Parts: sequence; C-alpha cells; structure tokens
Amino acid sequence: MSGNTEAMADLIEKGITEAGAGVDRHEAMDIDAELLNDYTHIMLGAYTWGDGDLPDDFIDFYEEMEELDLTGKAFAVFGSGDTSYEHFCGAVDLIEEKVKELGGDIVLPSVKIELNPEGEEEEKLISFGKQFVHLHQQEAG
Repeated sequence: MSGNTEAMADLIEKGITEAGAGVDRHEAMDIDAELLNDYTHIMLGAYTWGDGDLPDDFIDFYEEMEELDLTGKAFAVFGSGDTSYEHFCGAVDLIEEKVKELGGDIVLPSVKIELNPEGEEEEKLISFGKQFVHLHQQEAG
C-alpha cells in the first residue's frame, strides 16, 4: 500500500470507527484472498501503478480472487492515482470489475483521489467510511 492509499485507509477507518463499527485491516500482500470469505462487508483499496495498472503488491491477491464466489458480499473500493496518466485510478476500476465478475455487490460509488488526500478529500473519505457502516446497519435493521 502506498503512503497515499494508506492515508486514505486511515481516514476511512476513522469514519468507520466514528460510526460505531470495528475494522479488521489487512494489506493485500500479507494475506490470501480467501480471507474475504470470512467477511460480508469489505472495502478494498489500491493505488494505480503507471497507466492504469494494479500495483505489484496487489497482483497476487487479485489473481487469487478468481477462485472466490463473492455473491452476497458488499464491497466499496477506493484508491489513489495520478491524473497525468490516461487511466486515472485504473486499479480501482479493475478491482470493481473483478468484484462484480465474482458476484460481489459494489454498494457505494468508488472514491478516487489524486495522489494524497487533502482538505475536502479528507472529509469525503471519512464520510465514505461512515456511509459504508450506515448501509450495513440499514441491512441489519
């Protein structure tokens, strides 16, 4: 995870905890994708490498996802990128496509941030975390 994506994850986690929920946070390079089977509500984040590619530290996880059935699981995706490239935050799009292909539901529009989150973007990310929790609470209630 890049420093930019980690900063995004920190802000999203803040929103989740402010909304009263807990977070199990993992780095894709440190886990097997089958861990997703243990959760019903999942957020995935990655920075974009080069012209719309997944970063090297996310590729194994992404490929392992092929073996999963994500039906009934709620997802939200976020990431950082650089608008100087043709495919801004292409990794976010690739992850969303994979989740949908495997039956997962994208329950919030993805959040794409230019490089490092600042100002209003920080509030947007905190709100993103809160919205994810509220959707889960609505489903449960």
